[in-house]
Amino acid sequence: MSKKNVHTVTHEGGWANRREDSDRVSKIFPTKEAAEQAGRETAKREGVEHLIHKRDGQIGERNSYGNDPFPPPG
Repeated sequence: MSKKNVHTVTHEGGWANRREDSDRVSKIFPTKEAAEQAGRETAKREGVEHLIHKRDGQIGERNSYGNDPFPPPG
């Protein structure tokens, strides 16, 4: 089973982290910074990407902590 990327998203007046393709979130944080830190730690530990969304839902930043090929294909 492949590991799922971590998304930091707005949720019920705060911020939370959720796995890709999941409707459920982990703990809800009062600030974006706190959610980002927790999401980053999870992504590093599991070797996946961490996608940080803006308040409007668009992806504002993405960081990869997985096995990225270098040079990239293509």
